[in-house]
Amino acid sequence: MTANIIDGKQIAADLRASTKELVTEFINKYNNPPTLAVVLVGEDPASQVYVKTKTKMAKEIGMNVEDHFFEKTVSENDLLDLIHDLNSNKDVNGILVQLPLPDHINSRVIIDAIDPSKDADGFHAINVGRNSIGGDLLKKTFTPCTPLGCYLILKQHISDLKGMHAVIIGRSNIVGKPMAQLLLEESCTVSIVHSKTKNIEEMTRQGDIVVAAVGRPLMVKKDWIKPGAVVIDVGINRIDDPETGKTKLVGDVDYDGVAEVASAITPVPGGVGPMTIACLLKNTVDAALRQQGSE
Repeated sequence: MTANIIDGKQIAADLRASTKELVTEFINKYNNPPTLAVVLVGEDPASQVYVKTKTKMAKEIGMNVEDHFFEKTVSENDLLDLIHDLNSNKDVNGILVQLPLPDHINSRVIIDAIDPSKDADGFHAINVGRNSIGGDLLKKTFTPCTPLGCYLILKQHISDLKGMHAVIIGRSNIVGKPMAQLLLEESCTVSIVHSKTKNIEEMTRQGDIVVAAVGRPLMVKKDWIKPGAVVIDVGINRIDDPETGKTKLVGDVDYDGVAEVASAITPVPGGVGPMTIACLLKNTVDAALRQQGSE
């Protein structure tokens, strides 16, 4: 068996195209584009690249982006003052604070200071709670972008998820836990495995769906995967490439080996990553529509 390669770039492009239509309708109706405020602290190269990409793609679909960049020495109080200003600014529809923040700043305090109705990343405790409860509350919440992207990939590939056994590798608040909630809402049987799980390989091998989000390069091997499983690789890791003497990006999954037994797999790069940004843009536009009472 050779796995189908799931084209995350194309799925993301389709989502951005439909979001662009919503942006055009919003501008025509309200005379202003949806606006995303991006807060970046420090000069972490990966964060800078990520923010630059988000800004570029937002502008490509007609959105407005406000950049707020700070030195890594900025105080927590100064950041809180900015968040409060953005909350009260009616022209700002979504707020994104790029993580990680410096050690002297409490990320939880900053994230929970964001107005939940402008929480484009879906990390505010109120949105986390709504996602956990599910049901009708999902219409009022924002789902974290990476698990939402994984979910949309799965829904495009598998029309009915009911009864499938999903194994999620990783229990982070950013991916693992919200991913589990999304799949429970679809009536999947969900198992979460992590660094303290006994027999993690055996547990993972039970999954009809495997979502790897642990941040360990090439951890998930061929013999971890049940033949025919669908594998979603969230990991983005940079490692040395002995063949070229340079570095390369790999996921948490040993792609070449796993692709021999899985029915479908997302590549790295070009799988989940593009969906994360597309979902951020969609969350921001949804926020703008809700604030206008139009969604």
